[in-house]
Amino acid sequence: MTNSELPDLDWHKASISGDQGSCVEFRRHGGMVQIRDSKDPSGPVLTFAPHEIAAMLHGASLGEFDRLAQDAS
Repeated sequence: MTNSELPDLDWHKASISGDQGSCVEFRRHGGMVQIRDSKDPSGPVLTFAPHEIAAMLHGASLGEFDRLAQDAS
């Protein structure tokens, strides 16, 4: 099955996000992966090719972005 044959999906977020409303949501739409801020569902949506998301997730699994989540104080 190619990316364009995969079904569009509803928005979802990581289960660890909880119900606090400060989350990033993802969905597959038109063969692409879209990302938005859950606090602003009608706001801007970033769109990426699946291979771009795969590269980002791989980098995250290697800890390449860990410093972004550290408290700056």
